[in-house]
Amino acid sequence: MTLTHHFDHSRLEIVDRAECLRLLQSVPIGRLVYTSGGLPAVRLVNFLMDADTVVFSSGRGDKFRAAERGDVVAFEADDVDLERHVGWTVTAIGHLSVVSDDEAAELRSTLPVRSWLPMEDPRLVRVGVESVHGRRLVPWGKRPRDGA
Repeated sequence: MTLTHHFDHSRLEIVDRAECLRLLQSVPIGRLVYTSGGLPAVRLVNFLMDADTVVFSSGRGDKFRAAERGDVVAFEADDVDLERHVGWTVTAIGHLSVVSDDEAAELRSTLPVRSWLPMEDPRLVRVGVESVHGRRLVPWGKRPRDGA
């Protein structure tokens, strides 16, 4: 079976949905991009994937209020090898929501969802991934040549 690789105009490999979700599962930290007070906000969160949803713990601050409202957010994670100049980035878009107490108890029994920060009364929040896009910077020898 021959795999076909697709590249964008910058010669970054385009990553399909299944591979994007697999890559998201491979790292523990991502960035939640949401709106706070009418302005963009970006926060690092430790997270886990539950099928095609991003799950993380939150206190009762801005992220939690965005989840209560059901805001549309972006979630981005990446991995880069600084010495070899290769890596990937994945951006997921979806609605933020608060996980119900019953479902949170079930998730916590099957996934090690815990905040790296000490917080009182942590709640689980999820991003339901509605679209996901990824790009990979591959080694020089695997990149298409100009005009290819």
